[in-house]
Amino acid sequence: MDNVSTTHAAPLSQGFGYGIVLGLGFAFSAGMILTTWLLKKYQNEVQTSEMFSTAGRTVKTGLVASAVVSSWTWAATLLQSSGIAYRYGVSGPFWYASGATVQILLFATLAIELKRKAPNAHTFLEVIRARYGTYTHLTFTVFGLFTNILVTAMLLTGGSAVVTSLTGMHTAAACFLLPVGVVLYTLFGGIKATFLTDYVHTVIILIVIFIFAFTTYATSDILGSPGKVYDLLVEASKLHPVEGNAGGSYLTMRSTEGVMFFIINIVGNFGTVFCDNGYYNKAIAASPVSALPGYVFGGLSWFAIPWLAATTMGLACVALEGHPSFPGYPARMLDSDVSAGLVLPNASVALLGKGGAACTLLLIFMAVTSASSAELIAVSSIFTYDIYQTYFDPKASGKRLIYMSHVCVVAFGTVMAGFATGLYYIGISMGYLYLLMGVIVSSAVLPAALTLIWKGQNMYAATLSPILGLACSLIGWLVTTKVKYGIINVDTSGKNIPMLVGNVVALLSPCVFIPLFTLIFGMDNYDYETMRAIRKADDHDLAAEAHVQPELIPGESRAEDEAEEQRKLTRAAFIARLTTVVMTLIFLVLWPFPIFGTSYIFSKRFFTGWVSVSIAWLFFSSFIVGIFPIWEGRHSIAHTAKSLWRDLTGRKTATLQGTGGDVMVGSEGGSTTEKELVQGKA
Repeated sequence: MDNVSTTHAAPLSQGFGYGIVLGLGFAFSAGMILTTWLLKKYQNEVQTSEMFSTAGRTVKTGLVASAVVSSWTWAATLLQSSGIAYRYGVSGPFWYASGATVQILLFATLAIELKRKAPNAHTFLEVIRARYGTYTHLTFTVFGLFTNILVTAMLLTGGSAVVTSLTGMHTAAACFLLPVGVVLYTLFGGIKATFLTDYVHTVIILIVIFIFAFTTYATSDILGSPGKVYDLLVEASKLHPVEGNAGGSYLTMRSTEGVMFFIINIVGNFGTVFCDNGYYNKAIAASPVSALPGYVFGGLSWFAIPWLAATTMGLACVALEGHPSFPGYPARMLDSDVSAGLVLPNASVALLGKGGAACTLLLIFMAVTSASSAELIAVSSIFTYDIYQTYFDPKASGKRLIYMSHVCVVAFGTVMAGFATGLYYIGISMGYLYLLMGVIVSSAVLPAALTLIWKGQNMYAATLSPILGLACSLIGWLVTTKVKYGIINVDTSGKNIPMLVGNVVALLSPCVFIPLFTLIFGMDNYDYETMRAIRKADDHDLAAEAHVQPELIPGESRAEDEAEEQRKLTRAAFIARLTTVVMTLIFLVLWPFPIFGTSYIFSKRFFTGWVSVSIAWLFFSSFIVGIFPIWEGRHSIAHTAKSLWRDLTGRKTATLQGTGGDVMVGSEGGSTTEKELVQGKA
């Protein structure tokens, strides 16, 4: 039985759907293959195992921020947040955005600590093994894979539901075809491919959100202004008041169910950031001075995306349900359709017709593929370094490691397509998975964080706390479901109260277990030396095969001495702690709760100001993740363009940037070979 309600005809043809899913996927793959070739030819970026997994640890602030925004912009960011706005009103977008921004801001502290204490690590799990040994390493490997599987499943279930709704393509086909392009460009470009495609994806997502916002609040014949939207929301509050909201209004932050979701959102997203190797990968790939500003700017930039997208499309959906242009008019949306993520697609069709449907399809494709690429690299890194190299072939060459990385990318993409299809057939939606994430993985958050910031956590506390916490969270979740509703099924176990219990128990249970195991087995006194002893992979065979000296590959030679780098990172660590604590207080307490506590129902003027601030914030985001990366990379872009032009116009020499100086290279027969290392040039 179909999980996606199809009470109205799909606005786009199946051919259009296949064209977007396959055509854009292959276009991105072709673009990434070309980009990888250009970077290898003109920037020395040979696709070694280190480059595939860490991008040479040289990525700059703007690209890190863009990648953070793209990786955190799941299908759920746009679909689930709009559904929450539809259910709880104007509070929903803010609860979603603030409840998922603080994790990125707080993660900046861990990113700096990781750069300080394990500068050569490839994955966070390597760090776990270096400190605690095999048993803890295996425990966190399982929790890391749980996280990647849940996130990828949520991306595919949400994305496929939208594709089906808008084009009529079968959901199972969408589950299998959405990952195809991602697998291809990740295969050829590694983590650098994810950074570059993340940038393109993010820019397209921002453009589409601007289209929706200006249509809803400025140009639409149906809506066209914040005042008109406000009037329709007031009318909707009278027709179907929101239970638990002040005055039953859609225009208040005082929402009982909204606050429940807020807590679930905070807890669950701690798990999906702090346990997802993908975020550690981006911290590892960042240059030492870029990790902190990259994550802080990335978090602040991301906040505007769900806030404005849901404030626009979630509220527009409520406002337009009584209009003949709304799909399924005059009936209201089914709860199952809201959970499947169909609020935003329906609102876009009501606003813009087929153009809105096309924009939504493009938006969701970008969100699904950009986040999926990060998950592919995360799982590939785990299998390559934490399973294959650690337990099967410790002396594996760089060539062998890159081969295993490729195998893992293809295998994980295929397995997850099948898994998402299975979830579709048993009735598990994106909304259900979103609420469930924290129940499964959040018990590993505190032990993971303490690994880097507290030398006293012992091996028993780190190993057993996540396992016992998972057992407690599952018990709390299912027992609450049974007691509250009398039956355990997909519908009852997906309610807010059982999910709230499960999520909170998962996150907080280690607060009991860690002190208990510390008391029983004693406090550790770790010196972090085994973390610093982690070494890079030996990629000399791949460098030789590419006819490039290893020290010319980005990240292979030290630009400054280690003592100076550590001094900068120590200073950044202090700034990170101060910044993240202040911003967390603002987003979680100082901004929302004074409005919540007064039960204030927005006036038309206040609502207009609220919308205006969210639009202005997205302009700030556009500068940080759209313009700033281009400015930071202007010299490399100019160098590559000039070198390519020289080759295309038949000139036989070009300057190839190196670390120790510039390399004069000749182009003969279309290939570039090293001729001479010229010292003393920047």
